[in-house]
Amino acid sequence: MHLHSWMAPLARYKVDVPRTPVTGAPILGGMVPCNAIPGEILTDHPRRLRAMLVESANPAHSLADSARWREALAALDTVVVIDVAMTETARCADYVLPAASQFEKWEATFFNLEFPRNTFHLRAPLLEPLPGTLPEPEIHARIVRALAPLPDAALEPLRAAAREGRPQFATAFLTAAGADPRLAALAPWALYETLGPTLPDGAASAAALWGLAHRCALTYPDAVRRAGHAGEGPALGEALFDAMLAGRSGITFTLDDYEDAWRYVRAPGGRIALEIPELLEELRALPAEPPRWTSKELPLVLSAGERRSSTANTIIRDPSWRKRDGRGALRVSPADAERLGLESGGRARVTTARGAVEAVVEVSEAMQPGHVSLPNGLGVDYPDDDGAPVVTGVALNELTALEHRDPLALTPLHKHVPARVEAVG
Repeated sequence: MHLHSWMAPLARYKVDVPRTPVTGAPILGGMVPCNAIPGEILTDHPRRLRAMLVESANPAHSLADSARWREALAALDTVVVIDVAMTETARCADYVLPAASQFEKWEATFFNLEFPRNTFHLRAPLLEPLPGTLPEPEIHARIVRALAPLPDAALEPLRAAAREGRPQFATAFLTAAGADPRLAALAPWALYETLGPTLPDGAASAAALWGLAHRCALTYPDAVRRAGHAGEGPALGEALFDAMLAGRSGITFTLDDYEDAWRYVRAPGGRIALEIPELLEELRALPAEPPRWTSKELPLVLSAGERRSSTANTIIRDPSWRKRDGRGALRVSPADAERLGLESGGRARVTTARGAVEAVVEVSEAMQPGHVSLPNGLGVDYPDDDGAPVVTGVALNELTALEHRDPLALTPLHKHVPARVEAVG
């Protein structure tokens, strides 16, 4: 596997790991482990988390221990959700800010993993947005306006310069940003508010790319010219930004050979140290005989969240989109099916230490005896022809527990959940 250049920050690791204020969980790569977050909320600690902004995520459904997540969200002073759907998390929120879908706004893909050419493509909207929805830049702009980090008078000269033209705007913006550090820190918002309204075809959401285009042209002028863009200095940045706005073809922003990959590793000697002292201590403490995870009461191993051909994440809410395994079956081996009295199309109850659910059964030769699985992404509702919500499949995190995790990074052990399966009906 070859990780592309935008993954380079992973190589800039820190040996000293910061900790969360309440539970002391490790903050790895700048991120708090999801399994630690409810513990950072459900406490009377003076530094507990008190508010949450959730954007395009569904922790009340998609993270371990949904029951504890719902409890944690209810305990927060304020929860704001930005999403395209009324998700399970949105129903727990104090405020829901509905966003337009990726087909209804200016959008770009940031899952770029092409090699050796890594390409960025700005796409214009294909459809009119649904009434009451907004693109995320406008949602965020309204939030920032409410916080009032800058007086409107500070932005008015930039708006006037943008109406004169982008060369005049560049001079005005750089001068203002140099004089007021707050403007530089809020550059994406400031560009949206000032330059954005002057961009063609309603492309205000793309205003932040103006700054990125100029930075790219300033840092890599030869590469930008080799890509077919002409100009010197600011003119080269404007040419690159115009190409992005045109959107007729992607902009290749990195071109790497295999040997180039190592120059992204900024660690001493160009090497990433694999030694993790805490992990070595865990290895030294391992018993001669591995412990048995299952028990007489919970004798099977459940893979809670198998990725299947028709699953992705909870953005797929309409069950008609799934062309295979539409009900999200519980897969069991033929040996376990015979022993437990199960058959394909029948129903079974799955029980773990955290809860119990019912699922449709699929007897599969791909499963080993003692091993069962449920897919990810199901257990969400979608209105039927009469508008009534209908749940398809199992919300598998009703079965998982926050405490069932590895001791170092607190990663949930979803692939090894002790369970019991019984025939129903």
